[in-house]
Amino acid sequence: MTAQDILSHVDHTLLRADAAWPDIRRLCEEALRYHTASVCIPSSFVRRAHEAFPALTICTVVGFPLGNASLAAKEAETRQALADGAAEIDMVIPIGALKNGETDAVTAEIRALKAIAGPHLLKVILETCYLTDEEKIAACRCADEGGADFVKTSTGFGPAGAQLADIALFRAHLSPRVKIKAAGGIRTRDAMEAFLRAGCERIGASAAVSILAPEIDGQA
Repeated sequence: MTAQDILSHVDHTLLRADAAWPDIRRLCEEALRYHTASVCIPSSFVRRAHEAFPALTICTVVGFPLGNASLAAKEAETRQALADGAAEIDMVIPIGALKNGETDAVTAEIRALKAIAGPHLLKVILETCYLTDEEKIAACRCADEGGADFVKTSTGFGPAGAQLADIALFRAHLSPRVKIKAAGGIRTRDAMEAFLRAGCERIGASAAVSILAPEIDGQA
């Protein structure tokens, strides 16, 4: 894969608590220059980023990073993010509910947020580091039945991130309609390529541009 092939699948991400507007602005400029799939930024910056970079595809996060906000709070957060200019929503499932075996509640939450998102992409973050394989399979079923567009491995804020073995597990238990995003700890070119070859449509990464931009710039 060329560097540009890889970057076209990357959600160029900055979700650190200390991210300030100059950092977000630089991220957006990089995303436009290197043609990433989107930027993934905190919801508090979505309106400003959309106004400054109207051509940019903006992704933001809901119920992040723990997933344990109320459904009403997640619904309000989703509506506001879309009103501010977000085109894609990455939501964290209620992990505790899943571990309690309350899969109907998890599915209902995904379905409710997808109803709000409508034609906009909804990516469902499972936070795999906290789940058994059986729970991951159950979560895939919830995402599928709830109408999610993507299943995403991780927030990047848990004790572990994306694992290649999980991509194979997801693909075996998702309908072809549902795509996969890997995120968390993906910090090398080889890792990005490996996740894409394993079947991911998106990669969530903060380092992809810094790793791959020199290769693109050197060809200019």
